[in-house]
Amino acid sequence: IAYLTMLDEQPDMEKEERAKYTHIALEKSIRLGELISEFFEITRFNLQNIVLEKEQVDLSLMLEQLADESYGVLSNKSLTCSVHTDEGLVVDGDPDKLARVFDNLLRNASAYSYPGTNIDIQAREEDNMIVIAFSNQGDPIPQQKLNSIFEKFYRVDNSRSTGTGGAGLGLAIAKAIVELHDGQIMAKSDDLHTQFIVTLPSENELEENEEGRKNEIHTHRRHTFGGRPVHWKLPKGKAGKGDMDQS
Repeated sequence: IAYLTMLDEQPDMEKEERAKYTHIALEKSIRLGELISEFFEITRFNLQNIVLEKEQVDLSLMLEQLADESYGVLSNKSLTCSVHTDEGLVVDGDPDKLARVFDNLLRNASAYSYPGTNIDIQAREEDNMIVIAFSNQGDPIPQQKLNSIFEKFYRVDNSRSTGTGGAGLGLAIAKAIVELHDGQIMAKSDDLHTQFIVTLPSENELEENEEGRKNEIHTHRRHTFGGRPVHWKLPKGKAGKGDMDQS
């Protein structure tokens, strides 16, 4: 508002200076709109009346596509992103909301990574649960603050708010979505890496609970961003792993 007031009160301002302050006001207006949108979204999740539109989702391909499309997020700090997953990790979940979780985690990792480092995404199946971990190299999060970072509007370091553009809602939204999928999210941090870990029930666990089916053994796959887009939603009526359309 201060910049707009100044522009309104000084109609004879130099052209270059007016352009500068107009641009600043535009950036702040865009960011305000984003914050309002995030605020309404976390409010909706807190009402606990969100209906998940579930279908079978191949997380292996979803994470690869996320990395493929992350160039714009990573390029400003010359970051890279690698993905290591088991083959065909399938969950029964809302694909759009799960994609929001992983996008939030990647953006968070990017914001607090040292320039020129790698963000590593790993996913594997353990005891009928799928474990997804985002690891980055950056300043460690103090141990006493690890349990608070998923709270709304919480900032580990408020002085970094402007630099990262965040309002402390991304992780709170991620936590709400994960818990709606009967999963858990946690963070670990030391002098070398910060890691955010999401645990979700696997499709294998659901199949075993309902039909007593045994888990399949998965092969290992590795992918580094830069490949062609893939489709991570399983075709309706096809629950088999490896049935994905990559055209």
